[in-house]
Amino acid sequence: MFRTPEGKDIFVVDGHTHFWDGSPENQKNIHGKQFIECFYAYHTGLSPKDQLWEKSKFEKYSADDLYRDLFIDGPDDVAIVQSTYLKDFYKNGFNTIERNTEVAKRYPERFIVNGAFDPRDGEKALEYIHFLKETYDVKGVKMYTAEWNGASKGWKLTDPDAYKCFELCDKLGIRNIHVHKGPTIIPLSKDAFDVHDVDYAATDFQGLNWIIEHCGLPRLDDFCWIATQETNVYGGLAVALPFIHSRPRYFGEVIAELLFWIGPEKILFGSDYAIWTPRWLVEKFWAYQIPEDIAAERGVQVTDEIKEKILGLNAARLYNIDIEANKKALAGSPFSIAAE
Repeated sequence: MFRTPEGKDIFVVDGHTHFWDGSPENQKNIHGKQFIECFYAYHTGLSPKDQLWEKSKFEKYSADDLYRDLFIDGPDDVAIVQSTYLKDFYKNGFNTIERNTEVAKRYPERFIVNGAFDPRDGEKALEYIHFLKETYDVKGVKMYTAEWNGASKGWKLTDPDAYKCFELCDKLGIRNIHVHKGPTIIPLSKDAFDVHDVDYAATDFQGLNWIIEHCGLPRLDDFCWIATQETNVYGGLAVALPFIHSRPRYFGEVIAELLFWIGPEKILFGSDYAIWTPRWLVEKFWAYQIPEDIAAERGVQVTDEIKEKILGLNAARLYNIDIEANKKALAGSPFSIAAE
């Protein structure tokens, strides 16, 4: 738990974390090497110097590293682990639900594990969604519309096979659909992460929550216009938030736009671990104020109340996390940190 300089405990739900294996041993081809190297470039380009990892650790870190960085040295109370298989690039997959579940079993009170599926698999995708629900009781899934699948280099949320999958998710109670709509990663196509298909899917599936990871960057304007009219579309701050260090004014523009258009109840914190660790992100976010001219133009400011919603309350609502029960379960643990 994160304790503010004023002594208030803030419940933190990290909505976008991973437990990947991008090691050379798991790389299936040159594209697996390119993918993890692109991740590492984001890490080295946007992190404070004292937060940089050696490349070998970044490629494959341990379950103990994960737990320590999120909960002991880090401020998280609950972490949502997103699955991204990328089996065209990695022999055993990059970040599979099996790997994620292994660590979650050790600390069930700390983790929510989301699944993933590929609508291009047709009937097998529908069977797999049943498997995800029956085996793991998933509450959410991660969609990666630029993922390669044989000759296909991407898909759209509006594809007929995708609609069949979302219909089944709705029927089974898999309500939270996290969709990567953000920066591209080599060798994936930038266009395959375009946000326009969100508009149609959100309209047609009102019973699902569409959490658009990375809030559409670099397509922020398009995302904001869509998320304003679609009440079930949310913005995830993963990738956007690290700019708070390297380009704080740019981050001010992003968060001010989000607050102006979609409001504080529809923005979710995500560290994108292990590209970045959550402690420095949360500390800098809590201390952050939008530059005066940007705040004045939009008529917004990121107050402590708003920060508390973004850091945990909004995600807790979407995932039906009982915060008070969770606090009691973790009471007396040595895992709370105080802001410096």
